[in-house]
Amino acid sequence: MPKGSPQLTASRKDEIMGACEKLYRRKSFKEITLQDISKETSFTRTSIYNYYETKEEIFLELFEREYDMWTGDIEKLTGKCERPGRENLAAELAGSLEKRKLLLKLLSVNLYDMEENSRMERLVNFKTAYGNSRKALWKLMRKCYPDIKEYEIKDFMKTFLPYLHGIYPYVYATDKQIEAMDRVGIEHEKTTIKELAYMGLMKMLP
Repeated sequence: MPKGSPQLTASRKDEIMGACEKLYRRKSFKEITLQDISKETSFTRTSIYNYYETKEEIFLELFEREYDMWTGDIEKLTGKCERPGRENLAAELAGSLEKRKLLLKLLSVNLYDMEENSRMERLVNFKTAYGNSRKALWKLMRKCYPDIKEYEIKDFMKTFLPYLHGIYPYVYATDKQIEAMDRVGIEHEKTTIKELAYMGLMKMLP
């Protein structure tokens, strides 16, 4: 890490992640290179290596930031949860996911490659952010369902968290995927993140 104020380091990293996010709106994870990212920043590719060793580390920290924001959303729901009922809780959680489109898109990427090409300290930071989201969900369930059993929360987590990985690719099928489905007679049903998340939550929540 180069010498400099924590504020400068944070500002540089935010600029790099912002460039990465901008590219990710129009390119796939595999297509994006460090050279592409550097062209979207005010400094060179060599300078990026002062903060990240690989593009996967940039994506992983972007991922971490998304989890942190979702954790904040869940904590806000917990603060106002007064036994809202399954439909209300499903709607609130689905709404929190609708705000986290980037998180859901990142969840559709091959995490094995992303994590394998990142240093352990980066991976630990990411897992900490992910773990905080799990803890926030656990507390939300406890608050909204005071009489819930531990195994019921575990069962919910085991179904809900993996379900998140499939939401983005189901809602945002590519033109090529849609054409292939059309050719074999598979209907592509249009839906939204909020609608798909709500439908799943209504089946998974106790």
